Amino acid sequence: MSSTTEPTTETTGLDLSDVDHRVGKPIGGGQLWDPCSTSDIRRWAMAMDNPNPIHWNEEFARQSRYGGLIAPQSIAVALDYGHGAAPACVGHIPNSHLIFGGEEWWFYGTPVRPGDKLFQERRFHDYKVADTKFAGPTMFSRGDTTHTNQHGALVARERSTAIRYLTAEATKRGMYDNQVGVVKKWTNEELIEIEALRREWLLSNRLGVSPRYDEVKVGDTLPRRVIGPHSIASFTTEYRAFLFNIWGTFEWVAPEGIDDPWVYQDPGWGEGFGFDEEDAKIDPRKRDGLYVGPSRGHIDAEKAGEVGMARAYGYGATMGAWCTDFLANWAGHDGMVRHTKADFRAPAFEGDVTYFDAEVIDKRPESEWGVPLVQIKLRLTNQDGAGLVSCTAEVELPL
Repeated sequence: MSSTTEPTTETTGLDLSDVDHRVGKPIGGGQLWDPCSTSDIRRWAMAMDNPNPIHWNEEFARQSRYGGLIAPQSIAVALDYGHGAAPACVGHIPNSHLIFGGEEWWFYGTPVRPGDKLFQERRFHDYKVADTKFAGPTMFSRGDTTHTNQHGALVARERSTAIRYLTAEATKRGMYDNQVGVVKKWTNEELIEIEALRREWLLSNRLGVSPRYDEVKVGDTLPRRVIGPHSIASFTTEYRAFLFNIWGTFEWVAPEGIDDPWVYQDPGWGEGFGFDEEDAKIDPRKRDGLYVGPSRGHIDAEKAGEVGMARAYGYGATMGAWCTDFLANWAGHDGMVRHTKADFRAPAFEGDVTYFDAEVIDKRPESEWGVPLVQIKLRLTNQDGAGLVSCTAEVELPL
């Protein structure tokens, strides 16, 4: 067992009997049938509110060093099954649910282009159980995914953290009910101010000019960004850009030589939050995820309440992608994000906005990547200053 405690069903309330024997083992999961298309890239950029023209404007991209469209660095999570969290959600835990706890990414300088196809190797790393205000006994489990393309080139690695808990306990405690209140009503003046800041960031580095390593100083700040107000429309737009949510886009695969590989077994979701894989062969809504499935609480306040969330809320994988692409756009065409570690502290709720504030906190002329790096601290907060994400990243810049 890799947990930091010695939990049992009696002491945790979580039935972990189907979890322990899977720790450290490779697992299976979904694999997309089709290569990544230009529309997949454009849809992802649009859903993430990413204005960088190298991801969607053919004429602009052909004049760039890449000679054509490339995907945002974050797209590996959109081309993966289960929002990248599949290897962290392993084992059947009855009457449980999952929210995202964080992501750590490493990027190896292989851009994803139209026509590329990513393949994933997944492994359930470990877990621990802690007592939380949100849901009492709560599992924090971690899983690893390696993304390679059709040529075998390493594109990215991810370590995701899943937070698994008993829905009845989270609902009874109602932590978010007490914290987030009702959906905020914005005045027209406030909305104009938000849109002005959003517009300023959209225009901040459209040409992809990279800051030079020597020009950047510790203490420099990045252009501030805002997204929102978040809505059912924005959550749905984000969800539809993850390709595995589209009917028939993937097949199930399993690693060779592993007895009982975790491929598409039931994680133990509550009633109405699981997929119906058999009936989905006839009815697309049975595994859509929003109509029926584990993501329906993201757009349905009543269903959100059944899993301990106060109202409709955004996706952890989206917040991780926001962080990566915010930093990549600042790094420009001659720079790139090498590493991010993002801890998700709270979701982006319906009606809220999310601010991005980032500062250069260190510089390293030499690194294990063989390139100079700047280290950046990025915080995502809502309009009340409550922390949503704390992210530390290493970004490569040209000399």
